[in-house]
Amino acid sequence: MMWLDANWPAPTAVKAVTTYRTGGYSQASYSSLNLALHVNDDAHNVKLNRHCLTTALGLPNAPVWLDQVHGTQLLELNNAEQSINPQADGAVTQQKDKVCAVLTADCLPVLLCNKQGTQVAAVHAGWRGLLGGIIENAVATFEKPGDVLAWLGPAIGPGHFEVGEEVRDAFTDKKPLMQQAFRYVDKKHYYADLYALARMTLLDCGVKKMYGGEHCTYNEADKFYSYRREPTTGRMASLIWLQP
Repeated sequence: MMWLDANWPAPTAVKAVTTYRTGGYSQASYSSLNLALHVNDDAHNVKLNRHCLTTALGLPNAPVWLDQVHGTQLLELNNAEQSINPQADGAVTQQKDKVCAVLTADCLPVLLCNKQGTQVAAVHAGWRGLLGGIIENAVATFEKPGDVLAWLGPAIGPGHFEVGEEVRDAFTDKKPLMQQAFRYVDKKHYYADLYALARMTLLDCGVKKMYGGEHCTYNEADKFYSYRREPTTGRMASLIWLQP
């Protein structure tokens, strides 16, 4: 198996997946379906992996790969020609021939669609993006937040994502209720729950239909890459598109 299908009641026009780490050509620490060119893997193998995935999924076009910087910028995919590796941490489209994609290896991929099946978005949500408002920015591109469905793809679980007290304080300054997403380790460290932070943010945006969030990239080494577990590692891709 090369990918995990999103388990959510999305319209039939919407297709959404997260890749597993298996089924590709990469070697050693990148074994084997690494889809990122920026992690010092052999570029030829990465391009083979990308081609293999595009073919296996029957994509209408190759995904638009982003230069992710843990920011809050979203790229609108339309019929205009896209630049190569545009800098953004999310993509949104209403076009049926465009594939939104984000790369992760512990950060949280959030896939969005509306109940009408006319718009989709993919978001790369690490703690910096969550704090900065990447999810809010993505939901704001939809006409009616109440019509939005969200699927939370594989990310590092709350028992392994240790952060400093400054990260916890930044989130609780944003919204005091977010303290519930942090578990005390010692006076300077906490375990953060990315899934909980994302769900609270989505609720604040008016999104009530949320699915996924049951995987841990750190624990499931046979299926997923994890930067916290292995600093030299590959990246999975979370893809969403409107089927033609």
